[in-house]
Order: sequence, then C-alpha cells, then structure tokens
Amino acid sequence: MSLTRRTLLTAGSVGLVIAQAQAATQQAQNAPSPTTSDNRLRIAMPAFASDPFFPADGAGDKGIDMELARGIAAELGVEPVFDRSAATFDGMVKLLMSGQADMAIGKLSRTLQRGRSILYSKPYAILHQGLLANRLNLARIAQGKPPEQIIRDFSGDLGVIEGSSFATYAAATFPHAQIHRFAGWNTVVDAIRNGTIDLAYRDDFEIKKLLVDDPSMTVVARSITLTDKVDTIAVGVRPDNPHLAAFVDLYLDLAKGQQVLNTDEIIARYRLGSKA
Repeated sequence: MSLTRRTLLTAGSVGLVIAQAQAATQQAQNAPSPTTSDNRLRIAMPAFASDPFFPADGAGDKGIDMELARGIAAELGVEPVFDRSAATFDGMVKLLMSGQADMAIGKLSRTLQRGRSILYSKPYAILHQGLLANRLNLARIAQGKPPEQIIRDFSGDLGVIEGSSFATYAAATFPHAQIHRFAGWNTVVDAIRNGTIDLAYRDDFEIKKLLVDDPSMTVVARSITLTDKVDTIAVGVRPDNPHLAAFVDLYLDLAKGQQVLNTDEIIARYRLGSKA
C-alpha cells in the first residue's frame, strides 16, 4: 500500500521527536559536572573533633559540618568520601590545593591568604573573634585601666593554634604582641591557666564553649569578645572547580534557606548535644 502525505508527515514528526530526545540525552551526558567522574565527592575534614561541627575521626558522623557535607553530596547524587588526614585547618587547604580533596568542610575560616589558593563558598556561620585572658596577667598589664583600652596596643604574650586562621590574623590584629604558636587548643588553654601567656586568640564560640565545659576556668580567666572583628566560616573548594563552588552556594541558598549560624545558635546546639 502506498504511503500517504499525512503518513509521511507523521513519520517525519516522530523521527524528529526521537532525534531531539537523543540529542538532549547526549547533551545531558556531555554536560559539565561539579564532581569527578568516579561518582565520589572527596571531602577534607580535620582528624580532631570540634563539637558541634564535627567529631574526631572514627567517632561518628554527627555535627553541623557532617550534615552539611552529606547534604551536598546527596543533592549531587554522589558518595561522600571523607579524608580525615589533616592535622590542622591549613592542612585541609593543602589537600584542596594538591587536588587530593574536592571540598573542605570543617569549621574552616575564610582568610585572604587562603583565598589566594582556594575557592570559598559564602559563609554558613559568622562568629566574632575573641580573647581568653589570664585574669592576674591582664590586671597587671591594665594597671587599673579598662581591659578594652589596652587590647589594641597589647604587647604581651599572645597564644594561637598553629595552622589556624588566628595564627594568620594575629600579626595584623596585634602587631606589638609576642606571638606563641601551640599545637592545639588544649595546650593554649593550659598556658592561660598557668600564666605562661597573657591572652589566647580564637573565635568567641570556642572560648564560650570552654567556659561551658569548665566553669571553674572563670576563676583564672575571662573572655573578651572583639565585636568589630568577625570570623566567617565557609566551605573550601579546590581552585580548579568553580562549578562546585557555585553549586555549594546554591545549596546554601535553596536547601539551607540562606541560614547563617551565629555564636548563640551554635552554643545552644552544643549545650543540647552535651546533655544527650
């Protein structure tokens, strides 16, 4: 039976639809992806704990940063693979720079120095910078003046954690101070407790958390919040993957409702977790 014109037009239309569908499928397959082709998202996170952001390596998967990492991976449809080899915050940055990790999520502060080497998402937490002061040493230095008056020109002994953002901030914020670098926060706190250093420099959340954990610390130390100095916490992304950095920003906007955590909210979550 001979083909009619209508039959030919119908067949041609069907063929066109099939061709368009095949082209769309091919285009989708060839579209750039924010992740690698092995269907994994390699996430750098420190080996140590920083509650309520992340636990120590091998101590579970609870925490603000753990939830954030798994949420991003789920929306990308890939498996999150955690690299907990970093001994410092700067160690996470090095993993991004070397291409060994795709993202770094672990209470990572944004600094201009790090921003020269990696990409950052928008902040998901904004803290204030703070000081933990040995009470006797501070009274000796202040000589009756309000402590806030002597902070900016402070020339005493200041403790920071090696490999932290505050080790970077210290020279600019306290140019006259004698800066002492410690391997971890516990050793910084011990130095405050025994008077080896006058001030410890970190974000106000960690200082307030310390006083929650050990109220007796208020006998030998006091906290000072630098209200004009902020510490912005964000996701770090390897420098050659702007698509992934843009996706993380989109995730923070749409899935997290542009929520930016502050110190009080994080302290509340920490108190709740410590009672569990």
